[in-house]
Amino acid sequence: MKAIFIGNLPPDATEEEVKLLFSAHGRVRSLRLVRDVFSGTCRGFGFVEMEGHEARAAIGALNGLELRGQRLKVNEEQPMKRSGGGRHR
Repeated sequence: MKAIFIGNLPPDATEEEVKLLFSAHGRVRSLRLVRDVFSGTCRGFGFVEMEGHEARAAIGALNGLELRGQRLKVNEEQPMKRSGGGRHR
């Protein structure tokens, strides 16, 4: 199972349309668009889980695709890196 990051989504993007884009390349196991707490609009990014070979096919096909004037950024999700901030004792 691979986690995929989707960036640069338009604010009016819906789960249904994003699922439709990805399901053309395989079975979407899970999908979550990050939404603004107050307005409910998409904050411009989300996450999809697919099987490995299907995820690679979706990344290759959808990265750079234009959706309502926005070029999507689609790649394998990378773990967050620690910034090194904080206090040292």
